[in-house]
Amino acid sequence: MSAEHFQALRNYLNNQVLGQERFIEGLLIAVLADGHLLVEGPPGLAKTRAVNALANGLEGDFHRIQFTPDLLPADLTGTDIYRPEDGSFVFQQGPLFHNIVLADEINRAPAKVQSALLEAMAERQITVGQTSYSLPDMFLVLATQNPLEQEGTYPLPEAQLDRFLMHLKLTYPEAATERDILRLTRGEDIAGQQAKMPSPLQQKDIFAARKEVLNIYMNEEVENYLVELVIATRNAAAYSEDLGRWIHYGASPRATIALDRCARAKAWLDNRDFVTPDDIQAVYQNVLRHRIILSYQAEADGVDADQVLATLSSLVPAP
Repeated sequence: MSAEHFQALRNYLNNQVLGQERFIEGLLIAVLADGHLLVEGPPGLAKTRAVNALANGLEGDFHRIQFTPDLLPADLTGTDIYRPEDGSFVFQQGPLFHNIVLADEINRAPAKVQSALLEAMAERQITVGQTSYSLPDMFLVLATQNPLEQEGTYPLPEAQLDRFLMHLKLTYPEAATERDILRLTRGEDIAGQQAKMPSPLQQKDIFAARKEVLNIYMNEEVENYLVELVIATRNAAAYSEDLGRWIHYGASPRATIALDRCARAKAWLDNRDFVTPDDIQAVYQNVLRHRIILSYQAEADGVDADQVLATLSSLVPAP
């Protein structure tokens, strides 16, 4: 499996969603690293459009779920349907039984729904009654949330946040890019013909690419650097007194695994067979920003997770 196929898909996605190259790269890394993605950004930044375009470029079923406060777990998992003609129950699969699931505005659903989704993300299965059902081998949850409007929302529990491979934050495009977006929108049909969609990537090719990613070489010094970046979040006071006050809980070993997978996927996408410290730095904040818990002191000082991680990474020596 060559990275050229993924590069063709990346070019197509960048033609469909302008000015969000880092977001597009994050989508492809999630596919290669077999992980779920949480995307946060204001409305109108083409989050849903990008996921739709990605689904068109991959072999598999796609389903979008609009999360709302009245959503029930059965609306995700499915439920047993009674058949009066023979008195039996038949399980009717829910939308989670698709390869790519877009969970739109995920923080609008209550705790019971989040619990059902957590099992699907963590165990790749769902449970209805006393029976568990396996989800497809290729199963990705791409969730979005709006940081501006918090009325009627439910903050995601830390256990569920930790199941997301990365947490991407989107920002508004530059003026030049905004003009290109206008032109793309005005001539949608013409632009769509010019930016031809490549043949959908087959699932067998995606699985083969994932194996290649796992075989990317990582030098022992680079591996030690990766581990130290995560351990530093648990022992931040050793690097800076301020960091020690700002970080309440550090990242779990799951963060180390995710950082390793994402760094390897980044190197593979760049057509390299080895991982560099730059690969780790490129995905570091996306992998850890949702996995550290800041203290009240950090909030009082006006410091967010990105600022804490940037300071921490500058203090951990790279090989």
